[in-house]
Amino acid sequence: QLQLVESGGGLVQPVGSLRLSCAASGFTLDYYAIGWFRQAPGKGREGVSCVSSSDGSTYYADSVKGRFTISRDNAKNTVYLQMNSLKPEDTAVYFCAADYRLSGCIIRAVAYDYWGQGTQVTVSS
Repeated sequence: QLQLVESGGGLVQPVGSLRLSCAASGFTLDYYAIGWFRQAPGKGREGVSCVSSSDGSTYYADSVKGRFTISRDNAKNTVYLQMNSLKPEDTAVYFCAADYRLSGCIIRAVAYDYWGQGTQVTVSS
């Protein structure tokens, strides 16, 4: 069974940090670009960041640039999203997704084949 599982969400104070993980099972991430998306209550799904399968290219939404860092460890079949300097507006359910793509990445949800169930991130004092 092909599955993506996110973990690492939780409650954090403003300017705090969290690291989200996206672990794959049932398939290898080697040939997949991985994207992180988020959805806040009452809002649409927003692309946050993505990383390519092979050439190391990454993308960040303007709203998180300089604060979030995406990385992947293919040996562990896992992708990470390090989130620093968190703001209340970062509060959302965060999803990871996999797109079969041999180079580059795009941050449009329709491109992604597999999705995790999401992990809640709440930034509040």
